[in-house]
Order: sequence, then structure tokens, then C-alpha cells
Amino acid sequence: MTSGAAGAPPGGLPVLPPVFNLIALDSVGSTNDEARRLAEEGAAHGTIVWAGEQTTGRGRQGRSWTSPRGNLYLSLVLRPECALSEAAQVSFVACVALGEAVAALAGKQVVVTYKWPNDVMFNAKKGAGVLLESKSTPAGGLDWLILGMGTNIEHFPDDARYPASSLRKEGADTTLVPAILLEELARQLDIWLEIWRNRGFRDIRAAWKERAQGLGKPIEVRLPKETLTGVFGDLDGDGALLLKNADGGTRTITAGDVFPGA
Repeated sequence: MTSGAAGAPPGGLPVLPPVFNLIALDSVGSTNDEARRLAEEGAAHGTIVWAGEQTTGRGRQGRSWTSPRGNLYLSLVLRPECALSEAAQVSFVACVALGEAVAALAGKQVVVTYKWPNDVMFNAKKGAGVLLESKSTPAGGLDWLILGMGTNIEHFPDDARYPASSLRKEGADTTLVPAILLEELARQLDIWLEIWRNRGFRDIRAAWKERAQGLGKPIEVRLPKETLTGVFGDLDGDGALLLKNADGGTRTITAGDVFPGA
């Protein structure tokens, strides 16, 4: 379902699967902040906040997310029936859904890979990121989950911690605009969220690993107080990175920044 709003992004409103209710805004501070406000007011599962620009966008660990017009910015309110510990798996669902959408629309010139834990890469450069925020119930369950996604279509930062790019820079046709990508992304999210709901993380993990950047190769994992080196051995059943050490041991990494190793 699609519902317009005053000052919606230009280019027409996309037609989304019935499970989604679209709130389209021209400009907002942060789509995640707006989605969280709506979730607190009781917004239904499937509510999407889409904005033409964000004035105070943010990424992981509170980092600023540059959000000029021409890119795709959205946040999705989810109320999945899952344990709080399983909610982080949705970031992998989102990466797979976006990867499938970009692969369908951008052409063979854009090679899509996934960088652990929640980035989508265009020709090995960061093109999109995922931000999850959640609230638990007094009983310890999951009240709501906000899935924030930002995708570089026209623009990308030239001072990012990791080399970045955009779909346009990598050769995508000018007909690929935010509304078109949102329409295909919503279709893919509908498919992959249903797979996750019905089958659990196994199929999501397998699809993510098919495009995993650095799998089986040397990597560097930067943590707040230390930097680790080793080989990206695998993704475990919960989505953690398994780092193989030089001594043959394996360390489980649940959060960190990954860079190519020497």
C-alpha cells in the first residue's frame, strides 16, 4: 500500500506490496527518528518512512551519514515475533534484499557484495548501510525494530572511513532513481523477511555468504580497544564473524569494523 504525504519526494510514489504502508516526506531530520516516533505511537508493522533528504542522518555508532537529495533514505517499522537476541539477523535480511534489488536494476557493471556486518558494496566500495534500533518489552521481548537503510544512488562521501561510491558512479543508468529502487527493494524485503520468518536464519545466511566480501581471505577487525588480524573463516548461525587466528584458533566477533588484511 502507498500513502502520500505533503512534500513527498519528487518523481511519483512507488507501488509497494500490501504489507507496507509508505509515508513519503520531502525532508526529515532522520528517517530512523521519525520511524521510532511512529513506532512509539503504535505504527503498524510494515510502516516505511521515506525521505528525499535527511538533515541529521546517522549511521552505526552515531556516525554522521551524509544525506543529500538523489539517494534513497528509508526506515521500516517492524514488529517481528522473534527473540530479542535474533533481531540483529534482520540486518543481513536487509543486505540480501538490497543486493537482489540492485542486481536486478543496476546491470552487470555493478558487482554487489556484502561487507560484514551491515554494508552493501558496489564494486568493492561502500554503497549502502543498514542501521537497526530496537525497543524491548518489560518482559524482555521485542516491542519494535527499526530498520534504517541508506543507499548511494547519485552521491557518496569522499571522506568515508572506507572507500565509498554510488550506483551512478559505478555505471548504473540514469533511469534508476530512488522511487524505482524503493519499489524493487520493498518487493525483495517482502520476500526475504518472509523467508526469515518461516525458515529462520539458515537461508539468509547462505544467501549473504554467496556475496560475502573477504570470506576466506585475510582481514583486519578494528575493535574499540584492539585491532585483530586473521582470516574471515565463516559466518556463524547467529551472524557473528568467525575470525581464524594464525595459531589455528577461532575468535567470534559480534561487532567491529572490517578492513582488508595484508
